Amino acid sequence: MKKFFLDNSLSIGNTPLIKINRMAQGLKATILAKIEGRKPAYSVKCRKGSNMIWTAEKQGLLKPGMEIIEPTSGNTG
Repeated sequence: MKKFFLDNSLSIGNTPLIKINRMAQGLKATILAKIEGRKPAYSVKCRKGSNMIWTAEKQGLLKPGMEIIEPTSGNTG
């Protein structure tokens, strides 16, 4: 993972993995935890939302000045 990013959105997708030492004592496995709380919105939803926006921009569907309204009551809302 990079030490710094030029834009907060560029940190999305670089979720740090932290080795869990105490819980893994005596095990032959390595246990890693993803720290999603280090993302811009403190959520796994950052990755999903940013990819939808970046894809829409690439396809020309989303342009500067346009607004995004995401009506949802689902589990990623």
